[in-house]
Amino acid sequence: MSAQMPELVDAWRMVAGSMRLDGRLPLASLTRLRDLLADVEGDDVICSIEFGRDALQQPFALLRIEAGLPLVCQRTLKRFVWPLEIEQRLGLIRDEADEAGLLPDYEALLLEGDGALSPVALVEDELILAIPAIPVAPGSEAIDRDWPVSPEEETRVNPFSALAGLKKDRNN
Repeated sequence: MSAQMPELVDAWRMVAGSMRLDGRLPLASLTRLRDLLADVEGDDVICSIEFGRDALQQPFALLRIEAGLPLVCQRTLKRFVWPLEIEQRLGLIRDEADEAGLLPDYEALLLEGDGALSPVALVEDELILAIPAIPVAPGSEAIDRDWPVSPEEETRVNPFSALAGLKKDRNN
């Protein structure tokens, strides 16, 4: 973990001072994210968090992340690096009821009364949320969805056709 990115910060103090955190995080240090990746080889995650107040005096944290995440393409089953750029504005709130007062482009971030915030966990959470459920490498070809039917399958007898015949006999 980068020395510039502390383990824990007081978010309310950071907002009051309009402070900024910058850091580089090795992929290997992000333990929850590591299980979703093909491997942890590659560049570090570059991130920054700016704290402040907007025009409505709402405390916020602006999170910026740049990363190249190694994923496994589900079409080709090969490793590829997925470039990722995230810019997320988080409205800092003390109570869930405060979420209604946030601007529409804010995501709510509920903080405990003491304002303790782990910048590394915040970055890792955003990366986990950004990974697609089914990663597909750009430019990989789609597999044909229409499978050709073999002549054997076309001529095969339907096992339920006998039941249909019994039903006809019963109704007559």
